[in-house]
Amino acid sequence: MDTRLNDSFCTMRQRCYNPNNPKYKDYGARGITICEEWYTPGSHKGWRNFKVWALSNGYADNLTIDRIDNNKGYSPENCRWATLKTQCNNKRDNHIIKYKGKTQTLAQWCEELGLRYGTIAVRLDCYHWTVERAFEQKIRRKGG
Repeated sequence: MDTRLNDSFCTMRQRCYNPNNPKYKDYGARGITICEEWYTPGSHKGWRNFKVWALSNGYADNLTIDRIDNNKGYSPENCRWATLKTQCNNKRDNHIIKYKGKTQTLAQWCEELGLRYGTIAVRLDCYHWTVERAFEQKIRRKGG
């Protein structure tokens, strides 16, 4: 467990502070940082604090660290341990849709309504249908 948790910590640091990291453009270059409590260059104090926080806040080997607000940095107040599915629904580039008074990502709507993501994405992005039409119109089957 320590190895995987340490990998999460090191990866987080690299994304925020290493301009040579491929993900730096989406993190450090956008001003995403790690709070002082978790990151003290030249000291292991930050790692120890991060580890204590992680173990007391739901860390498990099948989860990854997720920033609740993608425009804010890594800190105890803005982080959680989440599944990849949760993380995918918390990305900046998600297609957010309001339908019948409820707001969710396109993926969440498709899962909830039993719709094919690719079909709905094409209807919205290529055909520029309204959300209501895209969600409610039945799919025509060839030959019948």
